[in-house]
Amino acid sequence: MIDIKVPTVGESISEVTLVKWLKPDGAYVARDEVIAELESEKATFEVNAEKAGVLKTVGKEGDTLKIGDVVAQIDETAPKPEGTAPAPAEAKKEEPKKEEQKPSSVVVEKPKEATATDVKATPVASAIIADKKVDPSSITPSGTGGKILKDDVLEALANPGRKPGTAAFNRDEKREKMSNLRKTVSRRLVEAKNTTAMLTTFNEVDMGKIMAIRTANKDKFKEAHGVGLGFMSFFTKAVCFALQEWPSVNAYIDKEEIIYHQYCDISIAVSAPKGLVVPVIRNAESLSMAEIEKKVVELATKARENKLSMEEMQGGTFTITNGGVFGSLMSTPIINIPQSAILGMHKIQERPMVIDGQIVARPMMYLALSYDHRIIDGRESVSFLVRVKELLENPDLLLFGKDPVKALLQL
Repeated sequence: MIDIKVPTVGESISEVTLVKWLKPDGAYVARDEVIAELESEKATFEVNAEKAGVLKTVGKEGDTLKIGDVVAQIDETAPKPEGTAPAPAEAKKEEPKKEEQKPSSVVVEKPKEATATDVKATPVASAIIADKKVDPSSITPSGTGGKILKDDVLEALANPGRKPGTAAFNRDEKREKMSNLRKTVSRRLVEAKNTTAMLTTFNEVDMGKIMAIRTANKDKFKEAHGVGLGFMSFFTKAVCFALQEWPSVNAYIDKEEIIYHQYCDISIAVSAPKGLVVPVIRNAESLSMAEIEKKVVELATKARENKLSMEEMQGGTFTITNGGVFGSLMSTPIINIPQSAILGMHKIQERPMVIDGQIVARPMMYLALSYDHRIIDGRESVSFLVRVKELLENPDLLLFGKDPVKALLQL
């Protein structure tokens, strides 16, 4: 028997949760085949079989295990069952053949598509069902002989997910064990509120010029770099210039010392399936717009697929979070400790603004900077946010942080 133990996943992590067995007890597994999924307080990772053999599960789904605990055993002396696929890769290759041999599986699905028109319904009801693509099974018929009437369809559209006549409210409860990741998020948020002198300052930015640049160049940018041109690269560039001008915003307190960073490692808050994660773009001040966008896409994709490594989530000197993607108009983000500040982006909304004495509609975004007042003074926080606003409203400055004419004249 070979013991499969919980691997070391980070210096500060002492325990993990067994989330799911990907192979059942008694199954024959190939070498390096994934057998289980574990979750630490920061990430989800997989456990592989070190040898081929019969799997004997030790831990149960939901168990909390210490680093080094035995999670499973493999009997490498067990004979390989006849008919077992030699490897997952070979099994995958056979799948298309099975589909070709069983064309009936495709034919079975066709009647389901036709049920919308075959269902017993009045002509008006049938037309609405087809137009709105309503699932007939979700409609409760009230006509004679089980016929669906027009009002039945309208009722289903007005109350999606609930059949007429059923109770709209209930008093059911559901208890669910908190994941390690959610526990960590909870602990760190409370710690941030309790250990920092957090304050938030607000401003707003006219996004008109950036939106015009994106509209004019998004196709060429995608063709040249293979990635879309989003807002994050503009904000990251602006933040990096402002951080270098106001170094205390890019620093943090370590006991009785202040650590200043000569680089900008920008953390980006991403909503993953199992909770909030904050992967880091290293040396963002040295990256081009395309490099920033590629890194954002890479990290966000890994976050959604629970494939972020510990290294990709550790460190960071400043955080950017975008609540605007969920429709947030204004919020006060919480500092990502031990960092000293976080910038909150929000929804772009057309608002009336007075420009040269005229009221015009402009695409405006509220910005919020939450900061630790122990290390960052009001003058520095407000000046930092004003500088970010200036750079975003004048994207030409993002080339090297200065007005070209003033740079030419050395002013």
